[in-house]
Amino acid sequence: MTPVLCFDLETVPDVAGLRRLRPQWAELDDAAVAERAFAERREKTGSDFLPLHLHRIVAIGCAFRDAQGLRVRCLGGEGDGESKLIQDFFKLVDRYTPQLVSWNGGGFDLPVLNYRALMHGATAPRFWDQGEDDRDFKWNNYISRYHARHLDLMDLLALYQPRAAAPLDELAKLAGFAGKLGMDGARVWPAYQSGELASIRAYCETDVLNTYLLYVRFQRLRGALSEAAWQEEERFVRTAVAGWDGVHWRDYLAAWPAG
Repeated sequence: MTPVLCFDLETVPDVAGLRRLRPQWAELDDAAVAERAFAERREKTGSDFLPLHLHRIVAIGCAFRDAQGLRVRCLGGEGDGESKLIQDFFKLVDRYTPQLVSWNGGGFDLPVLNYRALMHGATAPRFWDQGEDDRDFKWNNYISRYHARHLDLMDLLALYQPRAAAPLDELAKLAGFAGKLGMDGARVWPAYQSGELASIRAYCETDVLNTYLLYVRFQRLRGALSEAAWQEEERFVRTAVAGWDGVHWRDYLAAWPAG
């Protein structure tokens, strides 16, 4: 069984990087630096969504499914810096060569990871292999948009048409899953400023579970799972979640209607 690794990032403005790029902001506190950056971006684009290289990673959620079971957690601990989180992610890829699955990972998560990994001097040889070390990777690697080792479910289901893209929360709920609980991406920065990193990590974990469940449903759609196998996998996930500690998992089960 090829391991499956669904992943998701939570990010905040890179205020240290912004101070480096805008020395005139050096004396401002974090909130003021971020607000100046948002305002500058709004003036330029009409949106306060910062360029991807100015997103600092504060959580990487992973849902890892292999023959031993399903594990869902955020990498590292609350006290770990961005560099360690990034290197831990690429170590998983190096060790297991998993099937990577994301929702908009090609448009957001992987570019952010790549920029931030470059800044920190991280290593990711398996991820970047395009046939230099493993000939099979020439024809199927993590880098090419149309290769299968990284499956961006949102991009694929929209047939690579940005205007057709659907939000994870809405599609998960329409498919009968819990969807997002208690937070969304727009609330991560305020929550982070308030010291609520544990809540951000819990939210990230439920997001990757939504992604995994949609991946299972996609495997049914494309004929890789029979109806019996698909239903059995959803039952397996529900049973697994029921055994996990954490209020967010109890909330997730309560918001996931039994089929």
